[in-house]
Amino acid sequence: MRPAKPHLITQKAGAALLAFLPAAAGLSQDNTIARPTFSSGYRFVEMTGEELFANVCQGCHMPDASGAAGAGAYPSLIANRNLATSSYAVHLVVNGRRGMPAFGDMMTDGQVAAVVNYLRTHFGNSYTDAVTATEVSEARR
Repeated sequence: MRPAKPHLITQKAGAALLAFLPAAAGLSQDNTIARPTFSSGYRFVEMTGEELFANVCQGCHMPDASGAAGAGAYPSLIANRNLATSSYAVHLVVNGRRGMPAFGDMMTDGQVAAVVNYLRTHFGNSYTDAVTATEVSEARR
């Protein structure tokens, strides 16, 4: 069997790449602009707690919030008693701690409240005293 000609391999790879460009550019099948999957700048664009968890938190804490260990230790958020105190959760999201980066500069007060409230009411957590954007603002001082 003769080896493939290098220019044919390049052409095939280029054709395969071109097939994926609409998706990579954020275009849907009908060439309309799709909603971005990830934030594209320093500030997060996701507004709901669920969106923020999916695009920010689950990268370390896993999609099911079970946590992970490897290059670092990422605690489980499932039925996490540390979330009982809303101010603690707000402080962690805003200021970070150990391996967790500070997200305070990247999230508005409303976004911090949204993700904290989402975590405190999902994954086996049932803390219903909701955090407000005003409380996050006060915690930043």
